Amino acid sequence: MKEITFGSTGKQMPAIVVGCMRLAGKSREEMERFLQSAVEQGAYFFDHADIYGGGQSEAIFGEALASSASIKREDLFLQSKCGIRNGFFDSSKEHIIEAVDGSLKRLQTDYLDALLIHRSDALVEPEEVAEAFEELFTKGKVRYFGVSNHKPMQIELLKRYVKQPLVANQLQFSIPVSNMVANGLEVNMTSDGAPDRDGSVLDYSRLHDMTIQAWSPYQMPNWQGCFIDSEKYPELNKELQELAEKYDVSKTAIATAWILRHPAGMQVVTGTASEDRLTEIIDACKIELSREEWYRLYLAAGHILP
Repeated sequence: MKEITFGSTGKQMPAIVVGCMRLAGKSREEMERFLQSAVEQGAYFFDHADIYGGGQSEAIFGEALASSASIKREDLFLQSKCGIRNGFFDSSKEHIIEAVDGSLKRLQTDYLDALLIHRSDALVEPEEVAEAFEELFTKGKVRYFGVSNHKPMQIELLKRYVKQPLVANQLQFSIPVSNMVANGLEVNMTSDGAPDRDGSVLDYSRLHDMTIQAWSPYQMPNWQGCFIDSEKYPELNKELQELAEKYDVSKTAIATAWILRHPAGMQVVTGTASEDRLTEIIDACKIELSREEWYRLYLAAGHILP
C-alpha cells in the first residue's frame, strides 16, 4: 500500500481510502469479509458520513467491527462527515456534536480519528464550528478535523476561529473532472478549462499541508456515470487500455494511479462495496505513471495544453 503524509499531522496514511457510502446493504457477515479483505491489503482508512445509507453504513460497519475476532478498533483509522441534513446544510455547534455522538454510537467506538464538515454551509457561524471542534477534541471524541467540498476562503474563515489544524479536504477529482488542474494550466486563456471555479484549491492545499481526498475518482462530469468503458470517452479508454496492458493491471487501477501520481500527495476515496474491485483499485499503488503517460491520459479526456 502506498502511503501519503496526512495533512499537517506528520502521520503516514494509506493512499487508498475505503469509502463506505455503498456498504449499507451488506449483512454483518459480508461486512466482516469486506473489512478483513481491506485491512489485509493495507487499506485501514475508512471514510464514513452520517447520511450514508441513512446511518446504516456506519451501523453495519460498527456491528462487523465489534464482532471481528482479528481486527481491533486501534487497527483502523475511522473518518466521518456531518453537516448535510434533509433539504439543508447545518454546521451549527448543536448539530455537529449531535451528529458525532450518533456516528460514535453507530460505529460502536469512543472516538473518530477524523471529522470533516461535509459541505460548506451558507449560514455557517465559524465561532460555533470552533466551539464544537474544541469540545469534541477536549473530550477525546475526535482527534483530527477537516472539511469537504470547501474553497480556500471558506477554509480561511474557519481557520480564523478553529484552534485545531484542518488537515484534509474532500474534493471531486478524476481524469475528466479536473478543473483544479486545468485552470492552473490554461492561465490567461479564454478556453473552457481556464475559469478558476474553486479558488486555486489545489495550490492552496499544497501550501497549507491539507490532504486532498479525491471522491468519485471514476466519474464523468455532471454525474453522467463512470468514464471507464464509456463510449463517451473513446480516446481516454484507449489510453487506459494500453497502459493497463503495459502495467498488467485494470483500467480502474490506471485511472487511480493517475490521481496518485500528482505530487500533491492525494488520497483516493473508493466507492465500491466489492472486494475484487477494491483489490483492483489498490493495484494502482504498485505503479507510478511517467510524466508523459500522465499527460497522455489528461489530454485523452478532452483537456488541452496551451
